[in-house]
Amino acid sequence: MGTNGSTMLEPLRQGLPPLDPAAVSNAASCALPARYEAVRDARKFTRRTLDGWDMDDRLDDVCLVVSELVTNALRHALPADTPRNEDRNGPVRLHLMRWTERLVCAVRDPSHDSPVARETDDFSAESGRGLFLVDSFSDSWGWHPLAGTLDGKVVWALFRLRQHGE
Repeated sequence: MGTNGSTMLEPLRQGLPPLDPAAVSNAASCALPARYEAVRDARKFTRRTLDGWDMDDRLDDVCLVVSELVTNALRHALPADTPRNEDRNGPVRLHLMRWTERLVCAVRDPSHDSPVARETDDFSAESGRGLFLVDSFSDSWGWHPLAGTLDGKVVWALFRLRQHGE
C-alpha cells in the first residue's frame, strides 16, 4: 500500500456511496492498555457493541479482524520501552463505526510505520498472518497517518452489511 492518503482510503469508497461522518448510525470506541490481555478486552468490547447494534451476521468475522488489528498494534506499533501495565487510557484505541451499508473497525496506534503484510508459505507459523486474515475476513482494509494533534496512524477494516431482506 502506498503512502498517499487518498490511495490508502480509496477502498472505503469503492462500490459504496461516499462516507459522510455525520451519517454514522452508531459509533463506539475504547482505549486499550499496552498489554496483550487487551486483545481479549477488545473482542469483548466488540461483541457487546455489535450485540447492542443487533449485528449478529458479521460478528465472528469482525471479532477476528479486531483481534488481529489490536494484536498488530500492540506487537509492532508500540515503542519497546512502552510500559506494559494496567493503564486503561492506553496508547491503542479501538473505534467501531456503523453506517447503513457498512461497518468500519479502526485501530489507532502511535506508530508512523505502515503495516506490512508478510509473505509466508508457512501457515503453521505462530505469527505473521495477521494482515492476511484481515484481508481474508473483511471486505477491504487500509491505513492512514494521523494529522493535527493526534500522532501515529489508523489501520481500518471495512465490512459490507446486508440490508434487511437480502
